[in-house]
Order: sequence, then C-alpha cells, then structure tokens
Amino acid sequence: MTKLKRYLRNSAKAGLLLNTLLIFSLILGCSSSTKPTFTQEDIPDAIRDICKKEFNIDLTTKLVGKTLWVYMPVSDMFQPSEKPEKSYDRFQIKSNDSAFEDGSLKVRYEIDPIPETEVIQEVSLAKSISEKTNQAWSVIRRVLFSMDRAKSAEPDFICFVLTDIDKGYEIKQTSYYLDLKKISYNYISTEEYQHRAIQEVEVLPPELVIDREGSYIKYTDFTLPEFVAKQIQYRIRIKFQKPEIEKNADIDKEVEKVVAAVIKIYGLKDFDGAELNNLVDNNKLFLSAAAIWERATK
Repeated sequence: MTKLKRYLRNSAKAGLLLNTLLIFSLILGCSSSTKPTFTQEDIPDAIRDICKKEFNIDLTTKLVGKTLWVYMPVSDMFQPSEKPEKSYDRFQIKSNDSAFEDGSLKVRYEIDPIPETEVIQEVSLAKSISEKTNQAWSVIRRVLFSMDRAKSAEPDFICFVLTDIDKGYEIKQTSYYLDLKKISYNYISTEEYQHRAIQEVEVLPPELVIDREGSYIKYTDFTLPEFVAKQIQYRIRIKFQKPEIEKNADIDKEVEKVVAAVIKIYGLKDFDGAELNNLVDNNKLFLSAAAIWERATK
C-alpha cells in the first residue's frame, strides 16, 4: 500500500494520465425517456435522490449556472493492477498552459524530447468504485436525457469529482454535455471522447481529507472559451505524455494541430487569434482566427 500511495502522489504531481479512465469506459450505451420528466431545477435533487434510493450512493450535486457538479466520496479508490500496463516516455513536459487573454488564445509550452524510457502503470480503479461510477453515470444520463426542454435549457458542462476521502486522491472530469450525448449515441468514438473529457488527478492536502460533502470544492460555472482552453492543454498533455507521436515529431506543428482541432470541434470564432509560445527557444507564432480555421479544414 505504501508503494501504491507513493506512485499515486508522484503521478498526480507529474500530471500522469491514468489509463484507468474512470468515466470514459462507463458511458457507452444510452438511457433516455420518451416522455419529458425533469426541469433544470430538478436536476441536482433528482440525481442525488435516485442514486441514494436505487444504489445507496451518497452524492453532493449542485447546478451552478450552466455547469452541473457531482461530488462522489469513496474509500479505497485504487488497487494495484493485476496486469500492469506498459507505455513509453518520449517527451518531458516542463510547462503546458493555455488560456484566453485579452481576446486571444495564449498557448505556452515547454516540451523536450528525451531518451525513450519504459513506464509501468501500477494501479487501476478498484472494481467496486468502477461499478459505483457506472451506476452514478447511468442516473445522470437518465435525468439529463429526459429533461423537459420546452421548459428549461440543458446544462452545458458536467464536472464529476471522485475523491478517496481516506487517502485524499481526487479524479476530476469535466465534460461538455453535447459530447456526452454524442458518445452515448455513438456519434463519436470512445477514443475521441477520451480526448474531449478533461481528466485531472490530484492529491489533496491532509486538511481536506474526510470531506463527505465536497465543501472544499470551488463550485463555479464554466464558459465555452475556458473549456476550450483547458481541453487544448489537456490534449497537448495526452499527445506528448501518452505519447501519441514519434520522438522525432515537430512539436510546434503538433501543438498547432491540437489548437486547430479543438477550435473547429466547438465552433469557436469570436476571438482574435492564438499566440503559440514555445518556451524552449521562446519562439512565438501568432495565428489569426481565420488562419486557425483554415488549418482546421485541411
């Protein structure tokens, strides 16, 4: 257990991607109702009450603006993998940041090629926790997919926080609601959804552990530009940390591809352009919004 704890702490600090995709593998297949049932105001209470009644799962649920938050406290989240998965590091990500500032997207990154080294993922999500997240997501889909859209709008974002309240491990996943619909009805692949749903692993400080209500969380409303910027940062991390490219790839070109792809997916046009700043050599490239869209359509 000490080895597991040390591995998870190092993983969170390095921003390591866990192949245990706690929600990604749980959303295939859809559940919907032919008759509208819930309004926007009903969502938090309905999800919480159904999860408790049908599965004895305790959740904290909040709707903040257009963002639905679901907090799920658990114990013994991870277990040592029976068959540890191997991958290879080819790049070191020293810096990776993306944000909209003064009407433009600023992408700053410091990524260096390194000698290829083997990485072994030693942990996986415990089976009992996987089952609980499955059940919680089935309820979330049931409620959201049977909303009365004539009376109220659907949420834009879902932020699902899974926290081990004994050891302080946290996995937070932020999803765009239309992406959830698309994967549920097989309009996009599981792999594509894995790139769109932003997963973050953290180790909480001791004073925040044993919080069954999720009171430590700052429940905020996401905007589409914020989500787009955060997804660009996440996709860059996946591309170079998984990794998805060979060690001799052009780093700047790969970052450009990520920016263009995400801008196209979410149809973002109301911005001046993007400044890509490679901090390794301080090389800056500014692309207008039109230039980004031209790259995205090639």
